[in-house]
Amino acid sequence: MNKIKLLVDGGCDLPKKILEKYNIELVGLNVSFNGESYITGEEIDNETFYKKMSENKELPKTSCPSPDRFLEAYKGDEDILIITVSSALSGTYSSAKLAKDMYEDENNNKKIEVLDSMSGSIGQGLLAIKAAELIDEGKTLDEIVSILENLKNYVVFYGTLETLENAIKGGRINPLAGKLINALNFKAIIQVTEGVVKPIDKARGINNSLKKVLEYVESNIKNTEEKTLIIAHAHCEEKALKIKESLETKYKFKDIIIAEIGPVMGTYTSQGAILVSSL
Repeated sequence: MNKIKLLVDGGCDLPKKILEKYNIELVGLNVSFNGESYITGEEIDNETFYKKMSENKELPKTSCPSPDRFLEAYKGDEDILIITVSSALSGTYSSAKLAKDMYEDENNNKKIEVLDSMSGSIGQGLLAIKAAELIDEGKTLDEIVSILENLKNYVVFYGTLETLENAIKGGRINPLAGKLINALNFKAIIQVTEGVVKPIDKARGINNSLKKVLEYVESNIKNTEEKTLIIAHAHCEEKALKIKESLETKYKFKDIIIAEIGPVMGTYTSQGAILVSSL
């Protein structure tokens, strides 16, 4: 049985130390400012990204990697499992699948599986962590894919955005609903579900929006001692630590990870966003 190499794309916002801990390799996506393109995770870091975004009037553009970048990542003797950002949000899944077909036309010595996370950012990251644990348990590639296809329906994923302006411009949020929330000066509460981002509620002020996110998370998580929870922030770590502190006073999780939202999701969340996901 071949060993399994685990890959994620640049839509995944796991911290570098977690990627290294679980031996997860990242295939960067592209983000561009005024026509100047960078590969996420390689050519631009989060600090630089948020600085550039604050200095530019135009929304950054994101794009999926070419099949060639995936083909390079598929090299080696191991079987491959790649977990991609939702196919409803990005063409990355299709690009990874095309590269799989191209690779298998030339090689038949290993298996490649491309899994649509139907999520992104930390929701995608939680599936990758689970995949790494299953690999360590000695599960086969087919067994892992089957388990993850079921588990991805149970990812709890909520967040709050300072503004919906970027999400509207980028086509990730219904424009009418988004503009109404913005016009009333509310903070949007979102849920990532069925592969897309949906505004589900609103709140006035930062504290109220964080409180509402916690309420949604808490009402949808059971057996917390068996769950990993990730809190991601868009260049506002103090908010993430505040949520972590609040949750730790009430619940005991298997693990709580603080992450920063990277360029792919950060383009649409804007600075100041908080995302919370558990599996």
